[in-house]
Amino acid sequence: MSLKVQTSNITNKNDPKSINSRVFIGNLNTAVVKKSDVETIFSKYGRVVGCSVHKGYAFVQYSNERHARAAVLGENGRVLAGQTLGKVSLHLSLSSPVFSEKTKDCCGIVKSTFHIRLK
Repeated sequence: MSLKVQTSNITNKNDPKSINSRVFIGNLNTAVVKKSDVETIFSKYGRVVGCSVHKGYAFVQYSNERHARAAVLGENGRVLAGQTLGKVSLHLSLSSPVFSEKTKDCCGIVKSTFHIRLK
């Protein structure tokens, strides 16, 4: 008999070590796919310590960055519940070497800018 360990809903820790272990899953059909489904799919890459599912997207928090990177490589572009996952990526913090910033131009159009922080 195996016991399913319930993961936390918390995926927004401010700890610099754990923030690079968070995976963003976009274009998720949350009308069909539930938190337990996301946990089952993504747990094959490593220990999931947190999972939060929102309308159309989810975050998975791993215990380390290596597991998060494996999940990104393994699941990006996967078809799940009839939809191709639009984007599976590391959710990087502003303290990370690479981060993105969304701004609106004068017409209200949202633009994403990617930055590389040089040390």
